[in-house]
Amino acid sequence: MIALLVVACEVAFWVLLVAGLALRYVARKPRLGAALLLCEPLLEVVLLVVTAVDLKNGAEPDWKHGLAAVYIGFTVGLGHHTVKKVDAWVAHRWFGGPPPVKPPKYGMARAIHEWRTAARWILAAVVALGLLQAAIWYVGPDGAVGSLQGWQQKMGLVIGINLIIAGSYTLFPKQAPKDAVADREPADRL
Repeated sequence: MIALLVVACEVAFWVLLVAGLALRYVARKPRLGAALLLCEPLLEVVLLVVTAVDLKNGAEPDWKHGLAAVYIGFTVGLGHHTVKKVDAWVAHRWFGGPPPVKPPKYGMARAIHEWRTAARWILAAVVALGLLQAAIWYVGPDGAVGSLQGWQQKMGLVIGINLIIAGSYTLFPKQAPKDAVADREPADRL
């Protein structure tokens, strides 16, 4: 049931996003569209409550409970940025808005962009780690928490990979070709 709920939350995320953007641009009701987009965190609350109730009712913690925690973490860390990017793309593609800001390609501007990207992914992993640890404490020392601890290791790997990628752009910044025009695009914001 938990795995199906995670899938349902992901589908509902995109349905709410499309509906919110349709209200914003097609129906020209930006406040109503924004209100609908603000309902998206309710999906994660429902998933969290159902997962906690499932564990409380004696379900053995397994990969599905870990997946729920990871999904919530990634929605917290990456959801807002995803909504902003899709909104900018839709506004540009179909409604005459300005083109979305492209990430810088070279130098320290690119390194800053990579650190901001890493920060979003690290936030997602830390939230997932916290939820996984809360589930481990909730189940108690007598429960089989190996699958939850396995998800924690994967989140540690996500953090490590993002630190390596961002660090590599800092230590070895990509240099612009000599004939390239100076990169004037600002690094995106969190």
